[in-house]
Amino acid sequence: MPASRDLLADLIAFDTTSRESNLALIDYVRDYLAGYGVSSELLFNAERSKANLYARIGPSGAGGVMLSGHSDVVPIDGQHWTVPAFAMSERDGRLYGRGTADMKGFIAC
Repeated sequence: MPASRDLLADLIAFDTTSRESNLALIDYVRDYLAGYGVSSELLFNAERSKANLYARIGPSGAGGVMLSGHSDVVPIDGQHWTVPAFAMSERDGRLYGRGTADMKGFIAC
């Protein structure tokens, strides 16, 4: 399984612009978690074009901590990117790509 840096590169490559579907990314994360024996559940929007993924690690029952994030990113229309928006780039020890800091970086970690 990839390290968080490699996982981040994979997640950035999905164009999950808010007007697009996030299902390819959600399926990727679901399969990634399943590789570690983590079961998950998908909850779809009315059009079934987007989904939320719920996964639980640890004992079942009441209580626990939920980590929550979103997989969509804002459109890049009209923005001047000096690196490809949907590919991870590194410059001066920093990682760049759409969603790197919000929220794909969090999801990868």
